[in-house]
Formats: sequence, C-alpha cells, structure tokens
Amino acid sequence: MVPLDSKVEERIYPLYVLEELLKPEGYVIGANWDYENGYFDLKIDDKGAYYFLRVPFYAVAGSLDYPGVTVRLEKPFLLAHEYESGNDQDSRNGAIQGAFNQFQTPTNPDADVPAEYIEVGKSLVQKLEELILPSDQ
Repeated sequence: MVPLDSKVEERIYPLYVLEELLKPEGYVIGANWDYENGYFDLKIDDKGAYYFLRVPFYAVAGSLDYPGVTVRLEKPFLLAHEYESGNDQDSRNGAIQGAFNQFQTPTNPDADVPAEYIEVGKSLVQKLEELILPSDQ
C-alpha cells in the first residue's frame, strides 16, 4: 500500500454526487464496503498483479445503505494484489472454473507497488482532484 497525498482528503460530499463524477471515469465502489465505510477503486493494470487507486470514504450523515448518505473522503492510496498465476488463463474448464476462481483470495494482498505505478497514481490523484474539487481550489 502506498498512501498518496491529496486535496480531496477530509472533503465531504453526497455519495451520489461522487458516483456521478467518478463512475464514468472507471471508478467502482469496491465490494468490501460496510454500513460505515467503503472505497472507490480504479483499476490501473493487471499485469502480474492487480494495481488499483483506492479512495476510502466514511459515512458522516446516514449509512451507506441509505439513499442520500453523505461521506467524507480519506487519503487515497495505491494497492497491489498478486493472485495465483494460471487461474485466469486456464480455459480448459471454461465458465465453471471461472465462476470459482473469480473469488480467489490474493496470494499477496499487499504486494509492492513499482515506481512507475506510483507516478501513474500521482497523476490519477491529480485528475481526481480536478474532477471533484471546485475550480477555485
């Protein structure tokens, strides 16, 4: 995990506004959310490992299962997950094999992030700031 400084930290927004701004850019709300916190994930690459820019958020008014919830953004970070090689490539068992392997646990859920992805992450954070911060920031 590589934390990235950002001007979006501690900013508060309605969650639906963030979704409208970020989903068209490829961000998804990660499946590991609960009623109080969650993550916007942007997949950067999947060569050798899955690399993501992750933007955590916390409910400050309401809960995440409540329409109109307001959230506070936290420090973005880069994350790398290494998976067992070969599972995604093995087509011998087709859809049945894929149905089970899509939920496999990473062999290394906190793999090292190479320097080139850190630079990409910094650029993505800058774009994130441009998307959601008022233009006078």
